[in-house]
Amino acid sequence: MTDEINYKNNPLHGLGLKELLTQIVEHYGFDILYAYLNINCFKTNPSIESSVKFLKKTEWAREKVEQFYLYKFKNLPRVSSEQFALSPRDRIMPEGQTPRDPVELSLEDAEVEREQKAKKAAEFSKSNRNNSGKSYGAKRGGYSSRQEDARDKQDRWKSERKTSASQSSSSDNDDDPWAKWRK
Repeated sequence: MTDEINYKNNPLHGLGLKELLTQIVEHYGFDILYAYLNINCFKTNPSIESSVKFLKKTEWAREKVEQFYLYKFKNLPRVSSEQFALSPRDRIMPEGQTPRDPVELSLEDAEVEREQKAKKAAEFSKSNRNNSGKSYGAKRGGYSSRQEDARDKQDRWKSERKTSASQSSSSDNDDDPWAKWRK
């Protein structure tokens, strides 16, 4: 028994980025791609060559396009949560799954989907703030939880510094020769 994984069942196996993008653009067009994926290379002067160049450099955008290819263009059923954690090219599709006809998409549907995602994100963010006081999973105010922690530490340090400065100015400064220089 071998531990080798058979990736040949994945529709992305052996498919280049340029060919993948060409297939999607021929079927849907750049307008639909931008409406569903919200990647700027599909909006501003879109072309296959410039989009491929951007997608090769940007991993998150490439994975977003590959997921679109698998689940909208090839219309495959969603994978398990453990497979979903992997990048689309590393996923293993069950043996019996075959690609179906592409999903019919429209600009109106994209707008509805975008509104639903925004509403869901707002609810998620609101529930996280209510539950823990901080939102570690979602971004709040444009900052990640790691950045928020750093800002909290910086704020505490500043407040401690202010209180120690006010205490030291009221106390005797004979033991600190630099305190007289600062005045």
